[in-house]
Amino acid sequence: MTHSTDAQVALVTGAAQGLGFQIASCLFNAGYRVVLTDVNADAAQAAARSLDPEGENAIACELNIAKKADFETALKVALTQFGSLHVLVNNAAVTKATPVMDISLDEFNEVVNINLGGVFVGCQVIGQYMAEQGYGRIINMASLAGQNGGTSTGAHYAASKGGILTLTKIFAKELASRGVTVNAIAPGPIDSPMVKALVPEERLPTLLGAIPVGQLGDGDFIGDMVVQFARPEAYFTTGTTWDVNGGLYMR
Repeated sequence: MTHSTDAQVALVTGAAQGLGFQIASCLFNAGYRVVLTDVNADAAQAAARSLDPEGENAIACELNIAKKADFETALKVALTQFGSLHVLVNNAAVTKATPVMDISLDEFNEVVNINLGGVFVGCQVIGQYMAEQGYGRIINMASLAGQNGGTSTGAHYAASKGGILTLTKIFAKELASRGVTVNAIAPGPIDSPMVKALVPEERLPTLLGAIPVGQLGDGDFIGDMVVQFARPEAYFTTGTTWDVNGGLYMR
């Protein structure tokens, strides 16, 4: 792992824990300077310190993805600290498993606004900056739930993740001629705190039984996929969704 002064800079949303932190760690270990953002500022700070106690190559920034101004602030922080920003990973999301017929309109709007609206605003604000620079890599974290209607998650979560697949194509078309690629990764059930929170221990064997490969996915492998998408050599891949779901959904 080397962090030279001209190392590329990545910003990850929802990076304080779980898959977001694993993605940030993989980018950091691949030599990227990383801005770890999260709605929980203290947790983001602790996560950044665990990667880089000196704070030279990993820093934290509070970011609520439902607020456009927060993305604008995070961009300023990245530029002030590191001088540029090359990679955006839209990972943050809220998950609720309310049964479909019990979801209030307010709850539906809230989840879709945060998850889908957050990716939209992130692509818009950071994508604009990248287009002006003539280079960028945006990776959106979608989900198997957005492809098959969801299994353990709520309808609003699944709908928001399905929308992310479409937004990925929209921004890929918009930004392709400016050196910016936009891709998505759609994980199935990953061995992560989120899945463990949604799936009770007694239901785990049933879940594993339904996955053709018979086990949960690996978060660090997802992180490695993000690193591949983030590379300059990935210029010929845009508007795609990479499926990582153990064979639960094939196309």
